[in-house]
Amino acid sequence: MSAEAAFLARHPSYGDAAALDRLRAEQYPYLGDHVYLDYTGSGLAAKAQLDAHVTRLGGACFGNPHSENPTSERSNRLVESARLAVLRFLNASPDEYAVVFTPNATGACRLVGEAYPFGPDRELLLTFDNHNSVNGMREYARSRGARTRYVPLSLPSLRVDEGELSAALAEGGGGLFAYPGQSNFTGVRHPLEWVEVAHARGYDVLLDAAAYLPTNRLDLAVVRPDFVAISWYKVFGYPTGIGCLVARREALARLRRPWFAGGTIRAVSVHADWHEMMDDETAFEDGTLNFLSIPDVEVGIDWIDHVGVDAINERVRCLTDWFLGELAALSHTNGRPMARVYGPTDTAGRGATVAFNLFDPAGVIVDERLVAAESAAAGFSLRTGCFCNPGAGEGGFGITPTALDGAHTWGARTIDDYLARIGLPTGGAVRVSLGIVSTFADVHRFLRFLATYVDRPATTAGLPPRLRC
Repeated sequence: MSAEAAFLARHPSYGDAAALDRLRAEQYPYLGDHVYLDYTGSGLAAKAQLDAHVTRLGGACFGNPHSENPTSERSNRLVESARLAVLRFLNASPDEYAVVFTPNATGACRLVGEAYPFGPDRELLLTFDNHNSVNGMREYARSRGARTRYVPLSLPSLRVDEGELSAALAEGGGGLFAYPGQSNFTGVRHPLEWVEVAHARGYDVLLDAAAYLPTNRLDLAVVRPDFVAISWYKVFGYPTGIGCLVARREALARLRRPWFAGGTIRAVSVHADWHEMMDDETAFEDGTLNFLSIPDVEVGIDWIDHVGVDAINERVRCLTDWFLGELAALSHTNGRPMARVYGPTDTAGRGATVAFNLFDPAGVIVDERLVAAESAAAGFSLRTGCFCNPGAGEGGFGITPTALDGAHTWGARTIDDYLARIGLPTGGAVRVSLGIVSTFADVHRFLRFLATYVDRPATTAGLPPRLRC
C-alpha cells in the first residue's frame, strides 16, 4: 500500500474536502512546486481576493474617511461594512462588541495594555505560553504598580497547569488575564472555557486569537472575552498591516488612553489645553485608517466563509495527525529516534502547528539553522527559532530560573554567547504549520526531506551567527 493510500485509509474524511485541492490549483497558482509550511507565520491570499482589490480600486474613487464628501462617504461605507463583517464572522452582536481596526494583533494588545486601568489592585495574569505581543503588556502593568504573574506549563505536554491557573485566579484580586486560544509555538489549544472562569474571579480577559482563528471557529455569542486580538493576514493572507481589537463595549469604555491623535477626538483646544475623546471605537483608531485595504478584510472573510472553516479544520487535523505519527516513527539505523516534538504528540486539544528538533545518530541535536538553510534550498518555507514565545521555549527546552539567574548582567555579545552561558546546544526549533491549501503531497515531500538526515552526524560548520532569537 502506498503512503497516500495508507493515509487515506486512516483519514477518510480528508477526501471530504477535495474541493480544497481544486482551489489550490485555481486560486493559489503562485505556489507552483513550492511547499509552504508557515501558515502560523502568515496565511496565503487567493487570486479572487487580489482580483477583488484591483476591481474595487479601478472602479471608483475613494477619499479620506475623515472628510465629508462623496469619496469619503464611499470609504466610510466600506469601512463600516467591514466592521459588520468581522462581527458576523465571530457571531458577535454589534450591541455588545465593537471592532477597532489596528495594524495587527500586536497593535490590538498595545491598545489594551496602554489604556487598561492597571494598579496595585488590578494585576496582569499571563500564561507562560504567550506571544511576546502579549508578554510586552507587562511593561504597562509594572509602570502603574500592578503585579504581573505567570501561570506555568506542565511537562511534557506544555499545556497550562489548570490547577495552578485556578489557584492564581483565586489568589488575585482581579485585573486582566491574557492567554492565547492556540499556541503559536506548540499548537496547544487552550480551553476557551477559561474566559468565564476568569470572569467569575473578577478578571477581564484578553484572548489572543492570532494563531487560533485561521483554522477554528470563534463564537463570541458563546465565548465572551472582553478583548480579542486578531491579525487578518494570518487568516487569509491579504491584506497585511490590518488587524482588529474586538472588544466588549463595556470593557472598551473602561479603557483610558494616555494620548489623543487625529481621528480619536470629538473636540480639542490649544488655548484651553482640553480635549474630549470620541465615545465609540474610533477613539482607538489613530489617524487615518487604511481605508483602501480595510474593505479587503470583508473580502477575505467572505472567501473563508465560502471555503468553510470546518473543512479547513478537518483537512489540517488529518494532515497534522499523520505528520505527528510519521515524525515519531523516524529513526536512525541504530534505533535512536530522529525527532523530538515540543508539546502534544497527538491531535487532541491541539492545532496544526508542530514544533520539533532533529537529532543525529549519537543523540546530538541538529542545529535549526542547518535545517533552515537546507529546507529553503529544497523548496520549503517553514519557520525556525523560538517563535517570539519565550515561555513555551523555556519550558520545552528545559530552561530553569536558576539557569537564567543574573542573565541581565552577563554582557553576552551575541545570541550564541547567551546560549553557551545557559548551556543550550541550539537556539530554537523547527516549526511546521499547515493551513487552507496544505496537502498530503506537501507533508509527504517534507517527510522525505527529513529522511535525508538519517545517520548524518550533526554539524555547525559554516553556519552564520545568530543575530536574534
